[in-house]
Amino acid sequence: MLSYWEKQSFVHYNHIVVGAGIVGLSVAIELKEKYPNKTMLVLERGLLPTGASSRNAGFACMGSLTELLDDLQYGSEETVLKLYELRKKGLEKLRARLGDNHIGYATNGSYELINETELPALEQMERINQWLLPITHQPAFTLANEKIKALGFSEQYTKALIQNNCEGELHTGKMLRALTDYAIGKGIEIKTGAEVTRYTEETNNVIVSVADPVRDELLQLQADNICICTNAFAKDLLPEEDIIPGRGQVLITEPIEGLKFKGIYHFDKGYYYFREIDGRVLFGGGRNLDFEGEATTELQLNEKIQNDLDDKIRTIILPGTDFKVAQRWSGIMAFGNSKQPLVKKLSPHVFGAFRMGGMGVAIGSEVATRVVSMM
Repeated sequence: MLSYWEKQSFVHYNHIVVGAGIVGLSVAIELKEKYPNKTMLVLERGLLPTGASSRNAGFACMGSLTELLDDLQYGSEETVLKLYELRKKGLEKLRARLGDNHIGYATNGSYELINETELPALEQMERINQWLLPITHQPAFTLANEKIKALGFSEQYTKALIQNNCEGELHTGKMLRALTDYAIGKGIEIKTGAEVTRYTEETNNVIVSVADPVRDELLQLQADNICICTNAFAKDLLPEEDIIPGRGQVLITEPIEGLKFKGIYHFDKGYYYFREIDGRVLFGGGRNLDFEGEATTELQLNEKIQNDLDDKIRTIILPGTDFKVAQRWSGIMAFGNSKQPLVKKLSPHVFGAFRMGGMGVAIGSEVATRVVSMM
């Protein structure tokens, strides 16, 4: 049961945002900047965000050449171009809001390793550059084959190297820490360990039920409206939505003396990605080896995929170099029948921004702007 004081001061809010990842925090910030006198509450079910916001690889990602070509197999040029522009605007907003120093943003180079079967993609590079030019204002992709040997990658696998001139990298922990601090500085209240179990929309407001593990009861909060920003986990509250979870497997090595490369790298249509961080190699991906098994919100590791990552880092990324794996983890992304994020008004007082397609770092800030414009 609640006390009189708790009912007076901790139950009623103008806006409640569910999810304290990149999108949820960005929505709360956008709302507070638009309505500075309104009360904002962000609810996060874990002590830390449990999706991908704090568990990704730190890519400020625009999409590799082969990934864009693959997208064009399943979507129109217009929709793929709009998504590319969304990534650009989202990254610009994130960097402007927090500052590059606070998020560890850097441009140490972004490259895609091309294998024998992917060489025909090079014939499409100039066409894609011209297609993207109104957004990029420079060639998005250029050949960098002269760097293959110096970077130390397997020349048996890497038949060409494409430089992506529009991507950067950031420090995921610093970014989410800075975003959290920014929200708190704006007067936004954030509660962690607060799992929303359901919501009930009434005529003029929404009742949000939150599990209280100490009182062993549901705490009933009231808000003028709520915005659900829990990405793959939005399915728990919105079972009818087109959301397919996608688990991403990641590992990071111990520091490697004399590591030959910096920057960020992709291969196999973006299904694999690696980078240098603190003299280590961070490597993730392999979801395409087991789409069905990785369509889960469980954070356990997939042994088959982890073994595959071990093999590829040994044979493609660091051939002939000794290394030790320091950590392994996974993060949960959200996909659907379209690569477009879901940004929508679900009912008069309920809104949603989820299904980031593995691009939450890039598009999250702009997606927040779009959903707040509906509220």
